[in-house]
Amino acid sequence: MTAFLEHDLEQIALQESQLVFKSFDANTAWKLGCEIRTLAESLKASLVIDISLHDRQLFYCAMPGTTPDNADWARRKRNTVLRCHQSSYRVGLKFSLEGSSLCEKTGASLQDYATHGGGFPITLETLGCIGAITVSGLPQREDHELVVRVLAEHLGQSENNLKLEEAV
Repeated sequence: MTAFLEHDLEQIALQESQLVFKSFDANTAWKLGCEIRTLAESLKASLVIDISLHDRQLFYCAMPGTTPDNADWARRKRNTVLRCHQSSYRVGLKFSLEGSSLCEKTGASLQDYATHGGGFPITLETLGCIGAITVSGLPQREDHELVVRVLAEHLGQSENNLKLEEAV
């Protein structure tokens, strides 16, 4: 199992290095949010979708079937991405392999941070992490993969090269 998680960590680092924007604005957030929602609908999934910069929310959607808990999970995952500048799934896997947690290592509050899949950094080529795209509603690995799938398509990247290995 450790080798599987280590492979996921390597693949997520590749995803984060490849899924980078030249520019990002409110229109980009709107398009991405709608693309995520369309994919979720096609999969018959109910998601909360949040796209935020460090200082403001640009897109939010709570699809039918979601609950306030999904919104809170999205908020906590977004906080993790904005603090660590890495996907929330990557942060969680890293600490899991170390036998630790973000809370233990940094004093971050469980009420404000979640290291579960579904939060992904919005990274600009010239500035680094400027925000987060976050979803909540599926199992964490699927939340992560859904965001990566939409980002890869939006940015013209090959999804096949960025997919995580099939879970065992």
